[in-house]
Amino acid sequence: MLTPLAYGLATVLSLLVLFIGVRFLVSPRSAATGYGVPAKDGGDSAYLAIKGVRDATFGVLGLALLAFSTAHAAGWYMLVVALAPLGDTLIVLRFGGTKAAAFGIHFATAVTVLISAALLFAI
Repeated sequence: MLTPLAYGLATVLSLLVLFIGVRFLVSPRSAATGYGVPAKDGGDSAYLAIKGVRDATFGVLGLALLAFSTAHAAGWYMLVVALAPLGDTLIVLRFGGTKAAAFGIHFATAVTVLISAALLFAI
């Protein structure tokens, strides 16, 4: 019972991060707004593309670990990758985003990723 839950949550999280990365590559301005800190007009869109590549890479790596490695390795990955949404929480707060976006999106994501790590370690 725990194994499908652990793998299911980790898969959904990895697919979600992959989707977010692709969204930053395809529609960077709307993705930035959804992130919690809208991009400035005329700003350097290279940084939005960097975020897209980073997130897409995290998603693909998570899926690869789930498909080709052990639950323990995927658990370590989830534990480490939780640093990204924790950092995103601080970025949103520092750069004028709302507390709702910082905690409701990014901090909640970090907690969910940590729960995923704990589930993967438990199986």
